[in-house]
Amino acid sequence: MSSRPSAYTTPQQSYAGNGGGDDLSAFYAEIGSIQDDLKRYNDNVAAIADLQTRSLNNLDDSAAQRNEQQLEQLADEQSQLSGALKRRIQALERQGGSGRDAQVKKQQIALVKSRFVEALQNYQQAEQQSRSRYRQRMERQFKIVKPDATPEEVRAVVSDEGGGQIFSQALMSSNRYGDSRAAYREVQARHADIKKIEKTLTELAQLVQDMSLLVEQQDEQVNAIGTNAQDIDHNVEEGHKEVVTAVDHARRARKLRWICFWITVVVVIIIVVVVVVVVLQNMNHNK
Repeated sequence: MSSRPSAYTTPQQSYAGNGGGDDLSAFYAEIGSIQDDLKRYNDNVAAIADLQTRSLNNLDDSAAQRNEQQLEQLADEQSQLSGALKRRIQALERQGGSGRDAQVKKQQIALVKSRFVEALQNYQQAEQQSRSRYRQRMERQFKIVKPDATPEEVRAVVSDEGGGQIFSQALMSSNRYGDSRAAYREVQARHADIKKIEKTLTELAQLVQDMSLLVEQQDEQVNAIGTNAQDIDHNVEEGHKEVVTAVDHARRARKLRWICFWITVVVVIIIVVVVVVVVLQNMNHNK
């Protein structure tokens, strides 16, 4: 498992070197590769949760050691994969571009960003659930040593705030020394496990914050693109209306000119007829 992380950056490197007509094909290849790694990331979350649950079972020393090694390997791989996915998505973000292809790219990048944030949040939830189960197990183990422990003592042992001294005192007065020693060892192991989980949760919280900020920025860009597209559609529609109005006005003007022309022709004809009639009447009168 530990030999895989170096392969995560290969698609990014191949994509960064492309240009021209191959750029869009390389972009989609990188998106597909990121989606594959997101699936692996989610599979790792499920595997880590399963190993953490198994660690709560009564395993023998060799099985417990194998379980712990597998858990550490998966957690390390997951940490490297998280960083690689973040860098690759950011690399896509910096590619830029213009036109229709740029808009499609932004939408695809926004999609993988949101899926990555969702995967991070799923990992957070799984780690928080495991931490809660570990704490409950620690409470039960302490009560084996001291059944009448107060809530304050239990909280101190679980939170490791002076709990070691309380546990040591309880061991001295316990009549089940063998069970008490085993319980003490497990509580110590759970403290170590919880510290690892809390370290992971801190890293995840930072990643979620970073990626959520990028998602918000991408949403603003997509919304701006949508707004610009709506403005363009509106302007085109208004322009079309203006053209239709202008054509209508031109038709009316032509029609009016023809009407005026024919009125003029009729008036001229009437005048000519009147003149001819008057002339003929005068000629007859003179005769």
